[in-house]
This record gives sequence, C-alpha cells and structure tokens, in this order.
Amino acid sequence: MTVPAFEEYVPAIDCTCAGCAVQRRTAAAGLPTRYGGHPAAHGARRAMVLVTAAGVVLSAGLAEAAGAAADPAPVTDPGRAADAAADDVAAADDAAADDVAAGPVEPGPDSPQGGPGPLRGTGASGPPASQASTPTLRTTTRADIINRAKKWVTAQVPYSMATYWSDGYRQDCSGYVSMAWNLAGNEWTGSLATYGTRIAREELQPGDILLFHNPADPAKGSHVTIFGGWTDYTHTHYTAYEQTKPHTRKQTTPMAYWTNSGSYVAYRYKGLSSGSGGSGSTKTLFPGAAKFGAGAKNDYVTRLGKMLVDRGGKRFYKVGPGPAWGSADRLATQAFQKAQGWKGKEADGIPGPDTWRLLVNGTGHDIPAAGGSTSVPGFPGRGYFRPGQSNSHVDKLGRQLVKKGYGKYYLSGPGPRWTEADRRNVEAFQKAQGWRGTEADGYPGPETWRRLFA
Repeated sequence: MTVPAFEEYVPAIDCTCAGCAVQRRTAAAGLPTRYGGHPAAHGARRAMVLVTAAGVVLSAGLAEAAGAAADPAPVTDPGRAADAAADDVAAADDAAADDVAAGPVEPGPDSPQGGPGPLRGTGASGPPASQASTPTLRTTTRADIINRAKKWVTAQVPYSMATYWSDGYRQDCSGYVSMAWNLAGNEWTGSLATYGTRIAREELQPGDILLFHNPADPAKGSHVTIFGGWTDYTHTHYTAYEQTKPHTRKQTTPMAYWTNSGSYVAYRYKGLSSGSGGSGSTKTLFPGAAKFGAGAKNDYVTRLGKMLVDRGGKRFYKVGPGPAWGSADRLATQAFQKAQGWKGKEADGIPGPDTWRLLVNGTGHDIPAAGGSTSVPGFPGRGYFRPGQSNSHVDKLGRQLVKKGYGKYYLSGPGPRWTEADRRNVEAFQKAQGWRGTEADGYPGPETWRRLFA
C-alpha cells in the first residue's frame, strides 16, 4: 500500500482565505512572545517543558538505581531539575535570537523584531492599528516617506528589537517602515502588508517597500526595506533604506535582497495622496513625447516645468511654468538632460521616458547653478576598453582614475594601452559606488564614465 506524502505549505501573508488564516494563527501561537506569539501559548510550552524534564529525571533515577543498587547515586530533586531544564530551554531560545541578531551585515542580516504594538514614549496608548477592525491610514506622499526615512539615516539610529526611538517607533526593520509610512503604531513584517497594495517589482517607485515575511519562523530571514529608486537602467540594483545592524543605512542593494531574494514582495502604501493603485498613478507614468514640444498645451507641460524648477531650473522661467510649451521648458529640460551626462539626441530638450522617470522619482543629478560646469566628456563606447585596445580614451580614463585616487594598481603609466591594471582600478572605483557582480567587472560603461568624470 502506498503511503501518501504530505508537504507543509507556507501561507501567503496577504491571502485572506480561511486555510491561510488558520496557518498563520497556528504559527504565531507557537512563537515566543518577543516575536508576536501569544503569552498563554508560551506559558503552556514552558509547562510542557517542566513536565517532560521531570519525567526524564525520574526515569533516569530509577534506571540508575536498578543498575547499581549496591552504591546508588543520589537522586536529584525532580522539581529543581525540571526548573533547570526549563531555564536551559529559555536560555537556548534567547541565545538563538542573539545568534540571529548577530548575523553579518552583508550579504543581508536576519532581523529579529518585536510584534505589533503602540508607539512608545509619545503618550500613545491602546492596541496597534493592525488589530483594529479597519487599519488606520494616514495620508502621506512619496517625498514625505523618503524624507522620514532619511532622518533615521542621518541620526544613525541603532538597531534594536526592544527599544524605541524618540519618535515612538521601535528600532527594528518593521518599526522603521512603520515610521516612514507614518503609521499609527508599530507593526511587524506579518502585518505591514495590510497597509499596502501588492504591486509588480517593475512598478516600484520611491516610498514603496520590499517585504519578506516567513510565517513558519518569523525570526529567520523576515525583513523589509524601503525602495529609494533604481541605481541603473538595468534595474538589477536599487537604493535601499533599511534598519539593520548596527544602525539605519542607505545602500545600493541587489534586487530584491542578498538572501531570500525571490521571496520579497513589493507593496505600495494605500494612504498615498496621489496614485496608490497596483498599476501606478497616471500622474507618474510617462505620457508620451507627443505631449511635449512646439504647440503642446496640457497639464503634463505644467507638471514638467514644476519638476524642473524643483531640480534647479527656475532661472529658465521668467513666468510660469504653465501648460503652454515654450523655449523655457525646452532649455530647462535640456539643462537637466546634460546634467546627467547625456549628449546629442539624448539631450535635445524634449523629455523621454528616462528624463521623466528621473524627475518623477527625484533621482539623477540636479541642474547646476548658472556658470556651473556640466562638461562631462561623452562616453566613447565600451569597445575602446578591451584587451588589445590602445587609444586616447584609455589614457584619459587612466589619468582620471589616478586623479580620483583609484590608481594603486598602476606600476607605471597610465597609458593608451588597455591593461589589467586599468581593469582593476576601474573595478575598485565601481565597488566604491556600492556596485557588485557584473556592475563591478572593471569595464567602464556610461554610468561609470559619468561618475568618474563628474
């Protein structure tokens, strides 16, 4: 007779079906209270340890007495032995939590965290919002989310799952997101999803989050980061704001994280003041080049002008910005494009998808002040920087590397012939930008070139 095989499954954190709900409750009931488990369940577990330990001690005493009756060993008091055994189990729990917390910062820490709770030290009281019938949503903007996230980065808030910062939020990864999203209380990775709308990773915008919750063992791998924007056009790395040991950091991070990458889910806060749906806001999506240029008159032109003014382009506008396309819009757009190191058709003064994305997300380089230098030499192409190549571009690259302090691998030179020393110096520069893997292979691309000569 064939014995059926059964496999455990991990319920999705945002699934509302009855089966997944039961599994989540069962998993939470078996957790220590520090991770959101119910105190009664933890007490029952301790009682079971006491009974089991007492039984083991008694049986051991009887067996020894039977085997060595002539010189019996003293029997340890069962009650005291059971207490000691229970203490050992509790100590092991604490040690395991400490081991998790002491994991390496890279390639990504395990992040023990506290459970849902109210703000602390601010006069707040009552249960966390996630335990209410309807979660409280405070209206906010993407800019506000990132600005709040930056405050902890600037303050270098120490990581802790048990202490609270002066704003009342717990100093762990989920407390950090609760603070950035301006939630009414401290949430954890098991409840943050209720405040967001699940989106595709391709739709990520600053202020969204990448969340991994392990319901079977929340202390193992569960983590959450705030998405701060893509670092390159390949969308393989992003700027992550996160609370981790030893303190809050902002760092280039591989999509979605170093560990458990495939399990991270993207969410967008439901309380965004404009456009929080899964398909993105129509105000943030690129409307098409036809909306700009001679004769154009629409709200997108106004929005473009306002974003350009915010990025340093105010001097181009004597009046406005307004809905009618004018030379001020073209010149300001061109100045922004050139500030990114773009040339030719890429800096023609008409916004394309990349120009729009940088402006909407608040990324890229601002327009320099009048008289400021925007002279970054155009990238000549990857083909000039390969074994066997010899040209002036290699020489120019090497001299700039030395100027920037990345010439330690040159025993002589630099010179026009591409060598392994050039590659290793470029690799060192790329790693200094926070890039890893193929992003730091030692061969310059457009972004490496732009940053090196900026």
